[in-house]
Amino acid sequence: MPENVDRSSARETGAVSQTNRHPMILRVSSVVVASILSLLMLTAVVPPIVTDQSDRAVVDAPVTLLTSPIDGEIDSVAITPGRTVEAGDSLAQISNVRLDRGTLISLEEKAAEAREKLAAAQGNRDSDRAYLKSLDSEIANQIEQLKALFQSQIVELRARVSQSESLSAEKKALVDRQSDMVSRDAASIYMLKPTTQQYSAALHNADAENAKLNQKIAQLDALEKGIYVGDDLVAIGTLVQKRRDIDLDEKRMEIEAKELSAVLQDHERLIAAERNRLETLAEANIRVTTAGKILNVGAAPGRHVNAGDTVASLVDCDKRFVVAIFSYRQGQSMKVGTRVRVDGVSFGSGIVTAVLPKTSDKIDDRFAVPFPQTERRELYAIIAPDIRTDGTIHPEAAVQHEQPTSCNVGQWVTVTKDDGIVPSMSVTWRRLETLMTSWSDKKDPLQPNDRNETRRETGRSMLASAFRSASQAARQSADLGGWAPRTDAVVSR
Repeated sequence: MPENVDRSSARETGAVSQTNRHPMILRVSSVVVASILSLLMLTAVVPPIVTDQSDRAVVDAPVTLLTSPIDGEIDSVAITPGRTVEAGDSLAQISNVRLDRGTLISLEEKAAEAREKLAAAQGNRDSDRAYLKSLDSEIANQIEQLKALFQSQIVELRARVSQSESLSAEKKALVDRQSDMVSRDAASIYMLKPTTQQYSAALHNADAENAKLNQKIAQLDALEKGIYVGDDLVAIGTLVQKRRDIDLDEKRMEIEAKELSAVLQDHERLIAAERNRLETLAEANIRVTTAGKILNVGAAPGRHVNAGDTVASLVDCDKRFVVAIFSYRQGQSMKVGTRVRVDGVSFGSGIVTAVLPKTSDKIDDRFAVPFPQTERRELYAIIAPDIRTDGTIHPEAAVQHEQPTSCNVGQWVTVTKDDGIVPSMSVTWRRLETLMTSWSDKKDPLQPNDRNETRRETGRSMLASAFRSASQAARQSADLGGWAPRTDAVVSR
């Protein structure tokens, strides 16, 4: 009986102790959860207040739009997103079979017509030249014949003149003798009168022969000088006049041929230019203008594009920069030239090149990622990579997971002034990831590279998903949802 009493009292004591233990576990659990939440809130709120630091920063870069120069269908695309290209590399091949060749056909018809007219004008000119040669030969022959004729006539007329002068001298002597006889009354006056008339006739005949001689000499001189006057020169004058008409027509044909030749050359030049234009519009090879990485490709084989349509966008990785948001209080110390630390990318540090307020809500298509939205009393800090670094890389940047987008464009980073002391939670998680990854590499160094890489990626992904989800719940903002950039793959915070 006493044993039963002792057992019942022992059960009651155990039940009381278990009842007192459960509230203790709840209190301890509550304290632990509250401590963790307080720690998260403290690490999320205190660093931005104590230090000049911003987790609202994204890697950006200028974008070059590669457009189609012609209308047509895309035959082939030689690039893919994320590929590094150099200036002059082929991007895509475009062909256009639906070209309007009406202008070329019209120009070719005009050129053919001008060519026919030119051939006709040249034929007429050559015919006139041949006719002129025959006329020149005929005129030269007739001139030689007329010269010989005139020279023979001149010789004959000179003989006649001499004969007339001799007859005149005889008549003059007879008149003188009869006049002497009449003066001595040896002869009658009536006998002198006929002799005087004969002498006068002989003088007139001599003058006539002299006139004929002078006329022939003048005609010969005129013939030699190219003056065709007189009945004997009518035929040759007609030939010369006809030659002048043919010569004028030949010159007119020459001028017309030159004009038609100039017109034909103009048409041929226009035809060549039109053919070059059609060749340019028929096929085009889009080439990269500057070196960089392909951000996205908006074309596929078989797609019809118009001139000016964007085929692909190119990111100039050499000109990448970081856009960070700071408050006006923090911006007072973030002046141009300030050196900052950039956690999350390979270059590790940078220099502030500009501090700008937000002036417009429009999206700037010149950059790969739209600038993040700002709240009241906030501004942008533009940070360029520090090109004066000695090439060393921060430990956390050495194992930073590279994003699938071009040269880290669209990747969220943390920007801290160099003299900052208290790091943010994102920096802390990143350093912890780096530490655990390096520890894992040291623990198993003999594994193959692919297995190390797989383990490293898995560990980083698990840590990042756990730590960032916790920190995101503590400092999530209402307007951060509109920060999605235009890139195909962007790491969101």
